Amino acid sequence: MCGIIGVLGKNQAAPLMVEALKRLEYRGYDSAGIATLNDGMLDRRRALGKLVNLSDLLVQDPLAGKSGIGHTRWATHGKPSVGNAHPHQAGKVAVVHNGIIENFRTLRAALTSDGANFESETDTETVVQLCAAQLRAGKSPKDAAQATVAQLEGAFALLFLFEGEDDLLIAARRGSPLAIGHGDGEMFVGSDAIALQPMTDRITYLEEGDLAVVSRTGLSVFDETGAPVARSETRSSIGGSEIGKAGHRHFMAKEIAEQPTVLADALTHYLQGDAIRMPEDMPDFAQIDRLILVACGTAFFACQTAKYWFEQIAGLPVEIDIASEFRYRQPPIGPRTAALFVSQSGETADTLAALRYAAGKADHILSICNVPESSIARESAVALPTLAGVEIGVASTKAFTCQLGVLAALALHAGVQKGAVDAATLARHMAELRALPGLLNQALAIEGDIEAIASELAEARDILFLGRGPMYPMALEGALKLKEISYIHAEGYASGELKHGPIALIDQSVPVIVFAPTDALFDKTVSNMQEVMARQGKVLLVSDTQGLDHAGEGTWATVAMPQVAPVFAPILYAIPAQLLAYHTAVAKGTDVDQPRNLAKSVTVE
Repeated sequence: MCGIIGVLGKNQAAPLMVEALKRLEYRGYDSAGIATLNDGMLDRRRALGKLVNLSDLLVQDPLAGKSGIGHTRWATHGKPSVGNAHPHQAGKVAVVHNGIIENFRTLRAALTSDGANFESETDTETVVQLCAAQLRAGKSPKDAAQATVAQLEGAFALLFLFEGEDDLLIAARRGSPLAIGHGDGEMFVGSDAIALQPMTDRITYLEEGDLAVVSRTGLSVFDETGAPVARSETRSSIGGSEIGKAGHRHFMAKEIAEQPTVLADALTHYLQGDAIRMPEDMPDFAQIDRLILVACGTAFFACQTAKYWFEQIAGLPVEIDIASEFRYRQPPIGPRTAALFVSQSGETADTLAALRYAAGKADHILSICNVPESSIARESAVALPTLAGVEIGVASTKAFTCQLGVLAALALHAGVQKGAVDAATLARHMAELRALPGLLNQALAIEGDIEAIASELAEARDILFLGRGPMYPMALEGALKLKEISYIHAEGYASGELKHGPIALIDQSVPVIVFAPTDALFDKTVSNMQEVMARQGKVLLVSDTQGLDHAGEGTWATVAMPQVAPVFAPILYAIPAQLLAYHTAVAKGTDVDQPRNLAKSVTVE
């Protein structure tokens, strides 16, 4: 959500910043801008819409200078407009900001009464006006930034650029991530390491409450008390190929196609020989009586799926909650409880806040993340990597299947420790998991069939997804994917809930997509499907050959899936859910990788 770049370079900063912002487009945005210092003077360019508009503006009206800051904005306070776009400037300071300043109204009122003139509707302009006032009071840039940050409430990543200071950037982090990149006589600041590739792979991650003073010769970091601290430098493993489309039309298409490979990598990491390998500091599940799973969006549906695994395989009671609701209902967390937080980015604001609520209450804080250096990973006692690689498309695909793979391995591990899984059962389930990458590869062959079906789905205004047991969360995920990128209203339901309301929506104009592998609940799912067809509903049945032979007659369309062990079918059936959404969106002509109003990493509440 929003993107930040800062450059103290040897060459012109504007081209570097625009290219860096392009690498942050995946985060979602509706305007963009940059500011530079040239001969000590601040100047900026801002544009509404995509980065190409900013690039065109810079061709017409270039911006010189080797020091600068840039930003892609996802609107919160104030509509998308040039006036609300970052960087914001007041007097001798310009600022870019990710996050939300919660007390901006109070601060804005006080500043206005002192004579400040606001030009935007944003909370961010409060920051730059505060800092400008501190400079006018005679404070140095560092002291002015520090005094400004001390007055702010909320979550933010901030980057300050000061007139007359062409070898200085000041960065501050509270709640939103910031990475400092080290070059040869150059320094860079970004929302994440992707922004800084290929400028550098030497990265220092700021921690909660840090303020960094950055110059071309290095940086000094101060913690929230103002004391100097050392923050380690690491090497980023992100390669250029990971942020390219590799010949695919969209990042989402590339990431769907990568799933057999990345899932195999994840499973190989956790399935070692005839045993499940977990970190040495993993808690003993024999001493855990309750597991709490917390996440947002697609990761929440991964948790919903995993609830079936932990309860049916390991016999471990599971409570799941949406992160944005979890801490506000103040759930009691008793002894012998572990809390597990799942996030692709590891920076999801609601999930991080939920983790902090549970810390000190649950006996064990665990996480599953795709970014080992993220806040959620660092603040967990044990962080399990998903190993999905960089995911650029806003609609999660390969990160989701890797989350499921890790959760399945963890459920087996818990089952072994609790004595619910014997050696023979473990061997069977491990073999079933190891077969999945090959099955995913087979499932990708349905793409042509789905593309033809999607051309008709694109004409619908409403679509229902149905599933039973662990396929119910997959119905929810299929509906989410479709609405995210095609903008078609879609809902997922447990098949047995159909008669409790949703069946009133059924007519010839409402396609119903049924996920139904031949498992113990197959016949019940088919009964619900027949209820739809009896009311002239258009049914798309997604099942294996056995299921299609038994129940495919009379349906509008069918999609044939490989046979799979029912317990892990959700991992395989993620493929048709994703492909249906993708090809429907392509048929409608929507922006697949950067759908409207959405951001990849939601770093504000």
